[in-house]
Amino acid sequence: MTSIRVGIAGVTGYAGQDLLRLLLAHPGVKLTYLASSGKSDAAAVLRHFGGLPVAVEPFDAATCARSCDAAFLGLPHEASMQAVPTLLAAGTRVLDLSAAFRLRNPARYGEFYGFSHTAPSLLGKAVYGLPELAKGRLKGARLIAVPGCYPTGALLPLAPLLARKLIAGPIIIDAKSGVTGAGRGERADLMFAEVNENFRAYGIHTHRHTPEIGQELAKAAGRPVGFTFVPHLVPMNRGILTTAYITMRKALTADGLRAVLHAAYRTTPFVRILAKGIPDTRGVRGTNFCDIGVAVRGREAVLVSAIDNLGKGAAGQAIQAFNLQHGFRETTGLLVPAGAP
Repeated sequence: MTSIRVGIAGVTGYAGQDLLRLLLAHPGVKLTYLASSGKSDAAAVLRHFGGLPVAVEPFDAATCARSCDAAFLGLPHEASMQAVPTLLAAGTRVLDLSAAFRLRNPARYGEFYGFSHTAPSLLGKAVYGLPELAKGRLKGARLIAVPGCYPTGALLPLAPLLARKLIAGPIIIDAKSGVTGAGRGERADLMFAEVNENFRAYGIHTHRHTPEIGQELAKAAGRPVGFTFVPHLVPMNRGILTTAYITMRKALTADGLRAVLHAAYRTTPFVRILAKGIPDTRGVRGTNFCDIGVAVRGREAVLVSAIDNLGKGAAGQAIQAFNLQHGFRETTGLLVPAGAP
Protein backbone atom coordinates (compact mmCIF):
# COMPACT_ATOMS: atom_id res chain seq x y z
CA MET A 1 0.00 0.00 0.00
CA THR A 2 1.28 3.45 -0.92
CA SER A 3 2.39 5.51 2.09
CA ILE A 4 1.24 9.15 2.14
CA ARG A 5 3.16 11.72 4.19
CA VAL A 6 0.50 13.30 6.40
CA GLY A 7 0.38 16.16 8.84
CA ILE A 8 -2.13 17.21 11.49
CA ALA A 9 -2.44 20.86 12.43
CA GLY A 10 -4.37 21.44 15.64
CA VAL A 11 -3.47 18.01 17.01
CA THR A 12 -4.17 19.02 20.62
CA GLY A 13 -7.83 19.77 19.93
CA TYR A 14 -10.53 17.16 20.38
CA ALA A 15 -10.87 16.46 16.65
CA GLY A 16 -7.10 16.61 16.26
CA GLN A 17 -6.62 13.96 18.93
CA ASP A 18 -9.15 11.71 17.22
CA LEU A 19 -7.32 12.22 13.92
CA LEU A 20 -4.08 11.25 15.63
CA ARG A 21 -5.63 8.15 17.22
CA LEU A 22 -6.98 6.88 13.90
CA LEU A 23 -4.10 7.90 11.62
CA LEU A 24 -1.50 6.22 13.84
CA ALA A 25 -3.13 2.91 12.85
CA HIS A 26 -3.80 3.78 9.19
CA PRO A 27 -1.68 1.47 7.00
CA GLY A 28 -1.37 4.04 4.20
CA VAL A 29 -0.23 6.97 6.34
CA LYS A 30 3.15 8.12 7.59
CA LEU A 31 2.72 10.94 10.08
CA THR A 32 5.47 13.46 9.33
CA TYR A 33 4.16 16.67 10.87
CA LEU A 34 2.22 17.45 14.04
CA ALA A 35 1.39 20.97 15.13
CA SER A 36 -0.67 22.77 17.71
CA SER A 37 -1.96 26.30 17.82
CA GLY A 38 0.55 26.97 20.59
CA LYS A 39 -2.15 27.46 23.21
CA SER A 40 -1.82 24.04 24.85
CA ASP A 41 0.94 22.02 26.49
CA ALA A 42 1.10 19.30 23.85
CA ALA A 43 3.10 16.90 26.02
CA ALA A 44 0.45 17.04 28.74
CA VAL A 45 -2.56 16.95 26.42
CA LEU A 46 -1.25 14.00 24.38
CA ARG A 47 0.40 12.00 27.15
CA HIS A 48 -2.16 9.18 26.83
CA PHE A 49 -0.70 8.34 23.40
CA GLY A 50 2.52 7.19 25.08
CA GLY A 51 4.77 8.36 22.26
CA LEU A 52 4.51 10.22 18.98
CA PRO A 53 6.26 9.67 15.63
CA VAL A 54 7.38 13.32 15.45
CA ALA A 55 7.53 16.20 17.89
CA VAL A 56 4.61 18.62 18.13
CA GLU A 57 5.56 22.14 17.06
CA PRO A 58 3.77 25.47 16.63
CA PHE A 59 1.90 25.52 13.34
CA ASP A 60 3.67 27.04 10.35
CA ALA A 61 2.09 26.63 6.93
CA ALA A 62 5.36 26.64 5.00
CA THR A 63 6.90 23.96 7.25
CA CYS A 64 3.75 21.88 6.98
CA ALA A 65 3.82 22.15 3.19
CA ARG A 66 7.45 20.95 3.04
CA SER A 67 6.72 18.01 5.32
CA CYS A 68 3.45 16.65 3.94
CA ASP A 69 1.69 15.32 0.89
CA ALA A 70 -1.62 15.87 2.66
CA ALA A 71 -2.55 17.96 5.69
CA PHE A 72 -5.52 17.76 8.03
CA LEU A 73 -6.30 21.18 9.47
CA GLY A 74 -8.06 21.28 12.81
CA LEU A 75 -7.41 25.00 13.19
CA PRO A 76 -9.63 28.01 13.93
CA HIS A 77 -11.52 29.17 10.85
CA GLU A 78 -9.42 32.24 10.11
CA ALA A 79 -6.15 30.37 10.67
CA SER A 80 -7.18 27.76 8.10
CA MET A 81 -8.31 30.45 5.68
CA GLN A 82 -4.87 32.04 5.85
CA ALA A 83 -2.88 28.77 5.67
CA VAL A 84 -4.66 26.97 2.84
CA PRO A 85 -3.37 29.12 -0.07
CA THR A 86 0.23 28.45 1.04
CA LEU A 87 -0.36 24.71 1.30
CA LEU A 88 -2.11 24.47 -2.07
CA ALA A 89 0.60 26.52 -3.79
CA ALA A 90 3.18 24.00 -2.56
CA GLY A 91 1.16 21.05 -3.90
CA THR A 92 -0.06 19.80 -0.52
CA ARG A 93 -3.59 18.41 -0.52
CA VAL A 94 -5.73 19.85 2.26
CA LEU A 95 -8.56 18.41 4.34
CA ASP A 96 -9.89 21.35 6.32
CA LEU A 97 -12.03 20.59 9.37
CA SER A 98 -12.85 24.27 9.95
CA ALA A 99 -15.68 26.09 8.19
CA ALA A 100 -13.29 28.29 6.21
CA PHE A 101 -14.11 26.75 2.82
CA ARG A 102 -17.53 25.16 3.32
CA LEU A 103 -19.66 28.10 2.21
CA ARG A 104 -19.90 29.22 -1.39
CA ASN A 105 -21.05 32.77 -0.63
CA PRO A 106 -18.22 34.79 0.96
CA ALA A 107 -20.69 37.30 2.43
CA ARG A 108 -21.99 34.60 4.76
CA TYR A 109 -18.67 34.58 6.62
CA GLY A 110 -19.15 38.15 7.73
CA GLU A 111 -22.73 37.42 8.76
CA PHE A 112 -22.18 34.18 10.69
CA TYR A 113 -18.45 34.07 11.50
CA GLY A 114 -17.56 37.73 11.91
CA PHE A 115 -14.69 37.96 9.42
CA SER A 116 -14.20 38.81 5.76
CA HIS A 117 -12.94 35.96 3.61
CA THR A 118 -9.47 36.61 2.22
CA ALA A 119 -9.42 33.71 -0.27
CA PRO A 120 -12.88 33.83 -1.88
CA SER A 121 -11.59 32.41 -5.18
CA LEU A 122 -11.03 29.07 -3.42
CA LEU A 123 -14.61 28.75 -2.17
CA GLY A 124 -15.85 27.48 -5.52
CA LYS A 125 -12.91 25.10 -5.87
CA ALA A 126 -13.26 23.33 -2.52
CA VAL A 127 -15.12 20.03 -2.53
CA TYR A 128 -17.73 19.80 0.21
CA GLY A 129 -16.54 16.51 1.59
CA LEU A 130 -19.57 14.56 2.76
CA PRO A 131 -18.42 11.27 1.21
CA GLU A 132 -21.85 9.73 0.77
CA LEU A 133 -22.96 12.69 -1.35
CA ALA A 134 -19.66 13.68 -2.99
CA LYS A 135 -17.78 10.42 -3.57
CA GLY A 136 -17.19 11.03 -7.28
CA ARG A 137 -15.66 14.46 -6.64
CA LEU A 138 -13.25 13.50 -3.87
CA LYS A 139 -10.69 11.44 -5.79
CA GLY A 140 -7.68 13.64 -6.40
CA ALA A 141 -9.31 16.72 -4.84
CA ARG A 142 -6.82 19.38 -3.79
CA LEU A 143 -9.01 21.04 -1.14
CA ILE A 144 -11.71 19.22 0.80
CA ALA A 145 -13.96 21.15 3.16
CA VAL A 146 -14.89 18.57 5.78
CA PRO A 147 -18.56 19.13 6.74
CA GLY A 148 -19.68 20.34 10.13
CA CYS A 149 -21.08 17.89 12.67
CA TYR A 150 -24.62 19.29 12.81
CA PRO A 151 -24.91 19.48 9.00
CA THR A 152 -23.75 15.85 8.70
CA GLY A 153 -26.42 14.64 11.11
CA ALA A 154 -29.10 16.59 9.24
CA LEU A 155 -28.05 16.01 5.63
CA LEU A 156 -27.64 12.25 5.66
CA PRO A 157 -31.31 11.48 6.46
CA LEU A 158 -32.78 14.41 4.50
CA ALA A 159 -30.75 14.71 1.29
CA PRO A 160 -32.05 11.53 -0.39
CA LEU A 161 -35.67 12.53 0.28
CA LEU A 162 -35.12 16.04 -1.07
CA ALA A 163 -33.38 14.68 -4.17
CA ARG A 164 -36.44 12.53 -4.86
CA LYS A 165 -38.81 15.44 -4.15
CA LEU A 166 -40.57 13.55 -1.39
CA ILE A 167 -40.74 16.42 1.11
CA ALA A 168 -43.49 19.05 1.06
CA GLY A 169 -43.13 22.25 3.05
CA PRO A 170 -40.55 23.38 5.59
CA ILE A 171 -38.36 21.06 7.66
CA ILE A 172 -37.74 21.22 11.40
CA ILE A 173 -34.27 20.06 12.47
CA ASP A 174 -33.92 19.52 16.21
CA ALA A 175 -30.37 18.51 17.15
CA LYS A 176 -28.62 17.71 20.43
CA SER A 177 -24.84 17.67 20.79
CA GLY A 178 -22.28 16.69 23.37
CA VAL A 179 -19.95 19.32 24.79
CA THR A 180 -16.86 18.41 22.73
CA GLY A 181 -18.58 19.97 19.72
CA ALA A 182 -17.64 23.37 21.18
CA GLY A 183 -13.91 22.54 21.20
CA ARG A 184 -11.35 22.84 24.00
CA GLY A 185 -11.47 26.60 24.43
CA GLU A 186 -12.09 27.94 27.94
CA ARG A 187 -15.62 29.32 28.20
CA ALA A 188 -17.71 30.01 31.26
CA ASP A 189 -20.86 28.50 29.75
CA LEU A 190 -19.00 25.22 29.14
CA MET A 191 -17.71 24.79 32.70
CA PHE A 192 -18.72 21.54 34.38
CA ALA A 193 -21.08 23.24 36.82
CA GLU A 194 -22.84 25.02 33.94
CA VAL A 195 -23.25 21.96 31.71
CA ASN A 196 -23.78 19.14 34.20
CA GLU A 197 -27.46 18.42 35.00
CA ASN A 198 -28.45 21.05 32.46
CA PHE A 199 -29.97 20.99 28.98
CA ARG A 200 -30.38 24.06 26.83
CA ALA A 201 -31.09 25.29 23.33
CA TYR A 202 -28.74 27.88 21.86
CA GLY A 203 -27.95 29.72 18.64
CA ILE A 204 -31.53 29.61 17.34
CA HIS A 205 -31.50 31.13 13.82
CA THR A 206 -27.91 32.30 14.38
CA HIS A 207 -25.85 29.12 14.75
CA ARG A 208 -22.85 29.06 12.42
CA HIS A 209 -23.92 25.79 10.83
CA THR A 210 -27.24 27.28 9.68
CA PRO A 211 -26.00 28.62 6.30
CA GLU A 212 -24.10 25.39 5.67
CA ILE A 213 -27.22 23.30 6.26
CA GLY A 214 -29.28 25.59 4.04
CA GLN A 215 -26.68 25.53 1.26
CA GLU A 216 -26.47 21.75 1.16
CA LEU A 217 -30.22 21.13 1.54
CA ALA A 218 -30.74 23.42 -1.45
CA LYS A 219 -28.10 21.52 -3.42
CA ALA A 220 -29.85 18.22 -2.73
CA ALA A 221 -33.27 19.61 -3.61
CA GLY A 222 -32.19 21.73 -6.57
CA ARG A 223 -33.90 24.74 -5.02
CA PRO A 224 -33.94 26.71 -1.74
CA VAL A 225 -35.46 24.73 1.14
CA GLY A 226 -37.34 26.21 4.09
CA PHE A 227 -36.12 24.87 7.41
CA THR A 228 -35.77 25.68 11.10
CA PHE A 229 -32.62 24.49 12.87
CA VAL A 230 -32.47 24.42 16.66
CA PRO A 231 -29.29 23.05 18.30
CA HIS A 232 -29.14 21.96 21.94
CA LEU A 233 -26.29 21.24 24.34
CA VAL A 234 -26.58 18.07 26.41
CA PRO A 235 -24.36 17.04 29.34
CA MET A 236 -22.34 14.31 27.60
CA ASN A 237 -18.89 14.31 26.04
CA ARG A 238 -19.58 13.27 22.47
CA GLY A 239 -22.42 12.45 20.10
CA ILE A 240 -25.19 14.16 18.16
CA LEU A 241 -28.80 13.04 17.93
CA THR A 242 -30.71 14.82 15.16
CA THR A 243 -34.50 14.65 14.89
CA ALA A 244 -35.95 15.96 11.62
CA TYR A 245 -39.69 16.51 11.25
CA ILE A 246 -41.08 16.48 7.71
CA THR A 247 -44.35 16.31 5.79
CA MET A 248 -44.19 14.01 2.78
CA ARG A 249 -45.83 14.84 -0.56
CA LYS A 250 -47.56 11.48 -0.46
CA ALA A 251 -47.99 8.99 2.33
CA LEU A 252 -45.31 6.31 2.65
CA THR A 253 -45.09 3.54 5.17
CA ALA A 254 -42.07 3.35 7.45
CA ASP A 255 -40.82 0.45 5.34
CA GLY A 256 -41.31 2.53 2.19
CA LEU A 257 -39.32 5.42 3.65
CA ARG A 258 -36.58 3.06 4.79
CA ALA A 259 -36.47 1.60 1.28
CA VAL A 260 -35.74 5.06 -0.16
CA LEU A 261 -32.87 5.52 2.29
CA HIS A 262 -31.54 2.00 1.66
CA ALA A 263 -31.48 2.69 -2.07
CA ALA A 264 -29.58 5.94 -1.55
CA TYR A 265 -26.94 4.37 0.69
CA ARG A 266 -26.74 0.80 -0.59
CA THR A 267 -23.06 1.16 -1.58
CA THR A 268 -21.94 3.26 1.40
CA PRO A 269 -20.26 1.50 4.33
CA PHE A 270 -20.93 4.00 7.12
CA VAL A 271 -24.66 4.79 6.90
CA ARG A 272 -26.86 2.20 8.60
CA ILE A 273 -30.64 2.30 8.16
CA LEU A 274 -32.23 0.62 11.15
CA ALA A 275 -34.80 -2.05 10.29
CA LYS A 276 -36.76 -1.02 13.36
CA GLY A 277 -36.49 1.34 16.28
CA ILE A 278 -34.71 4.67 16.71
CA PRO A 279 -30.92 5.11 17.03
CA ASP A 280 -29.09 6.51 20.01
CA THR A 281 -25.68 8.09 20.45
CA ARG A 282 -24.23 5.17 22.40
CA GLY A 283 -24.63 2.97 19.33
CA VAL A 284 -22.21 5.11 17.30
CA ARG A 285 -19.88 6.54 19.95
CA GLY A 286 -16.24 6.25 18.94
CA THR A 287 -17.13 5.22 15.37
CA ASN A 288 -17.60 6.70 11.91
CA PHE A 289 -21.14 5.34 11.54
CA CYS A 290 -24.35 7.27 11.07
CA ASP A 291 -27.44 5.34 12.20
CA ILE A 292 -30.83 6.44 10.87
CA GLY A 293 -34.30 5.42 12.06
CA VAL A 294 -37.75 6.55 10.95
CA ALA A 295 -41.28 6.81 12.29
CA VAL A 296 -44.28 7.52 10.06
CA ARG A 297 -47.89 8.58 10.59
CA GLY A 298 -49.71 9.24 7.35
CA ARG A 299 -47.80 12.00 5.54
CA GLU A 300 -45.96 13.01 8.70
CA ALA A 301 -42.55 11.47 9.22
CA VAL A 302 -39.80 11.77 11.80
CA LEU A 303 -36.23 10.89 10.88
CA VAL A 304 -33.65 10.39 13.61
CA SER A 305 -29.91 10.16 13.00
CA ALA A 306 -27.11 9.47 15.46
CA ILE A 307 -23.44 10.23 14.91
CA ASP A 308 -20.32 10.77 16.98
CA ASN A 309 -19.55 14.46 16.53
CA LEU A 310 -15.80 13.74 16.68
CA GLY A 311 -16.10 10.68 14.42
CA LYS A 312 -18.54 10.98 11.54
CA GLY A 313 -18.88 14.64 12.50
CA ALA A 314 -15.17 15.45 12.22
CA ALA A 315 -12.07 13.21 12.31
CA GLY A 316 -13.58 9.98 11.01
CA GLN A 317 -15.33 11.73 8.17
CA ALA A 318 -12.11 13.58 7.25
CA ILE A 319 -10.22 10.28 7.04
CA GLN A 320 -13.04 8.73 5.01
CA ALA A 321 -12.68 11.64 2.56
CA PHE A 322 -8.88 11.24 2.62
CA ASN A 323 -9.24 7.57 1.69
CA LEU A 324 -11.37 8.44 -1.31
CA GLN A 325 -9.08 11.33 -2.23
CA HIS A 326 -6.06 9.03 -2.40
CA GLY A 327 -7.66 5.87 -3.76
CA PHE A 328 -7.67 3.81 -0.57
CA ARG A 329 -10.55 1.57 0.40
CA GLU A 330 -13.13 3.87 1.97
CA THR A 331 -13.08 2.06 5.31
CA THR A 332 -9.29 1.97 5.71
CA GLY A 333 -8.28 2.82 9.25
CA LEU A 334 -11.86 3.46 10.35
CA LEU A 335 -13.25 0.07 11.37
CA VAL A 336 -11.83 0.41 14.85
CA PRO A 337 -13.91 -1.17 17.63
CA ALA A 338 -15.27 1.40 20.04
CA GLY A 339 -14.99 0.98 23.77
CA ALA A 340 -17.91 0.19 26.05
CA PRO A 341 -19.96 1.25 27.91
